[in-house]
Amino acid sequence: MPKLKLSKSVTDKLQPGEKDVLYWDAGLPGFGLRVKSNGTKSYVVQYRNRQTGRSRRKTIGRHGPLMSFAQARDIASGYLADVIRGGDPVAQSKALRDAPTMEELSEQYLVTHAIPKKRPKSVVNDKSMLSRLIVPKLGKLKVAEVTHKDVQSLHNALCDTPYQANRVLALLSKMFELSIRWGWRPNNPARGVDKYTEEKRHRWLSGDELDRLLSALDAHPNQLAANAIRLQLLTGSRIGEVLSAQWSDFDLDRGTWIKPSHHTKQKRTEHLPLSGSAVRLLVRMATASGEKSKYLFPGKSTAKPLVDLKRFWRTVIRNAAIDDYRIHDNRHTHASHLVSGGTSLAIVGKLLGHTNPLTTQRYAHLADDPLRKAAEAFGEKIES
Repeated sequence: MPKLKLSKSVTDKLQPGEKDVLYWDAGLPGFGLRVKSNGTKSYVVQYRNRQTGRSRRKTIGRHGPLMSFAQARDIASGYLADVIRGGDPVAQSKALRDAPTMEELSEQYLVTHAIPKKRPKSVVNDKSMLSRLIVPKLGKLKVAEVTHKDVQSLHNALCDTPYQANRVLALLSKMFELSIRWGWRPNNPARGVDKYTEEKRHRWLSGDELDRLLSALDAHPNQLAANAIRLQLLTGSRIGEVLSAQWSDFDLDRGTWIKPSHHTKQKRTEHLPLSGSAVRLLVRMATASGEKSKYLFPGKSTAKPLVDLKRFWRTVIRNAAIDDYRIHDNRHTHASHLVSGGTSLAIVGKLLGHTNPLTTQRYAHLADDPLRKAAEAFGEKIES
């Protein structure tokens, strides 16, 4: 392979031959120009890896309007300086080219973390956020290339749905934390992105609204679904826990519902005492069903439980003339009536499965009701 004192003028004058020819620069060892038989000219750099001794060659770019001789020589000088410091430009380029994308991180997150460790409903939610919001926006980016600004932009784009925006941010943060452990990037770009303020709902049913709801449940033809709502109201449980409940989870003689850890939000087994009303409801259900399914609320196939009650719930709420009330708010109704009746916040928190006492504090103002009634009773006695 010939050696020349390469320059712009020399590069322009070199003509193609019958075969490809590689000319090495006499002024910068390792820097060269490949002239192909079709006339294409490309700059290359060749070096030896200082750790392995392996010879490497890398194409810098094609000579032309987008790559001048001076630019190519500067790039080659940078590569060769990296080699002296122990670097390997070819290996680094390959590593960047083969580096995992955000789409691949999403798949790995689901397989390695979400599916084996999270509740099925949470996995469904994660898959939805990934497919609808995260992958379309960030999927093609390399995991190592995602910046704080990228995450901030995605979060800002979801400003109209602040709750969902915060859930997306939390999911991304978890994914990046895992990517750090897997050696895919050194830091978490989701850190420092401020969440949107979330206003906690304080909606529960008054006595009159509760009467209307119970009447609507009695009148609905689907009494299996109605019983699911009744059990939720009587226990304050999450609707997912109710629908996935199995007969083997209940000890009706002792009046106890043993919720398996894989069905609870906190991922721990819970022992919930049942009221007499709840036990009587369950006994009626067991008698009527003959326990043909292991689930209290089987779906079309008795081998699987009901998935949701959305259509049923919309009909019942409309018939009961109740506005702005979700199925999850039945937990709030259960708790609020307990607190108003004099039950302590600590007991209510245990019944609801709260691990953080602050979660139960939303009902604190209702604890004044029984005290106020007692004070009023004594005041009336004094006045009389």
